[in-house]
Amino acid sequence: MNAFTKLIILAVLGLLTSCVQPSYNRTVVFELDAKAVKDIKTVGIRGNDKPLNWENDYPMQFDPKDSLYKATVTGKTGYLFTEFKFVVNGDFELKNLENRKVYFKNQDTIVYKATFDKLP
Repeated sequence: MNAFTKLIILAVLGLLTSCVQPSYNRTVVFELDAKAVKDIKTVGIRGNDKPLNWENDYPMQFDPKDSLYKATVTGKTGYLFTEFKFVVNGDFELKNLENRKVYFKNQDTIVYKATFDKLP
């Protein structure tokens, strides 16, 4: 192997290892007001980053103390934000509108408060 070939191999290896961005454990505490919805059977979240996905609801639990649905989601990501939507009885909110976003802002835990089908 000549010197030029070795240099090319080292350059490619350097590019492959230097493109990896650091990832962090991020926790989002979701709190949802769904009082305007009648006959609620299920409430969940769907989104981009694991453990969320767009095919299945991540379940939220009703908290009778403050009449909110709540879920705590923890995942590892290198992104600065994640996208999601709330789902009640299998129906997505904010139809034909952009997904909601949570920006991490160098915090490990974010509390996201929302009202179903209403933008802030």
